[in-house]
Formats: sequence, C-alpha cells, structure tokens
Amino acid sequence: MLDVDEAVFDAVERIPPGRVSTYGAIGRLVGVGPRRVARALSSGGGAVPWFRVVRADGSAAEPVRARQLELLATEGVPVRNGRVDLAAVAWPDRDTDVLPRDDAASTTIIDRDDAGGRGRTIG
Repeated sequence: MLDVDEAVFDAVERIPPGRVSTYGAIGRLVGVGPRRVARALSSGGGAVPWFRVVRADGSAAEPVRARQLELLATEGVPVRNGRVDLAAVAWPDRDTDVLPRDDAASTTIIDRDDAGGRGRTIG
C-alpha cells in the first residue's frame, strides 16, 4: 500500500506550478482509481503539492476547498465559478498520458507505463 502512496506522491510532485491534474489522471498514471489517489493524498500528501489535484469537473474537495483555491490562485491557476479551468491548465496532456520532464522547456518526455516506477525517457 505504501508503494502506491509513493507512486501517487511522485506523480503529484511532477505537476508544475500553475498546472493542475485530476485524481483520475494521476490514478491512470500510477495504475489505481481516483479514490485511491484521494486517499493517499488525504492520509500523507502534505509534503507534496496536493492542492494541484482536483476533481474531474475542476472542483476542489469540500474539506479543503477554500485553502486549495487560495493556493491555486497564488500560482495563477484560472478558476471560474469555483472550478479550475482544466482546458487551460490540465496536466499531463490528456491525449498522451505522458509526463513532461521536470524542465518544462525540454522536448523529452517520460513515459509512465509501469504503474508508478521511474519510467523511461523518450526523445
């Protein structure tokens, strides 16, 4: 169970400032469901940028809603009617499910087909 949590934390740490992912997108990257991602973040995700993960509709979880939207606003994440504009800031790219390398200017990407391992470099 800790291995899954670590895979979730690793994926969440890769979300760049100003970008947002969903519980489902992180789950697809590590091979678990969105509720498992939420459980990992709620039980031990305080050291990672947990606030960059929202529901599929762009809304924040109610217990942390105000704080989450405040933290996202400090990063310039667009929010309309209490929901993040996922079309503008969703990460990773929904069509490819690949993680960009840590330096956003790079054209190299990391393929995460191993359910949470380190992945392999492509490009």
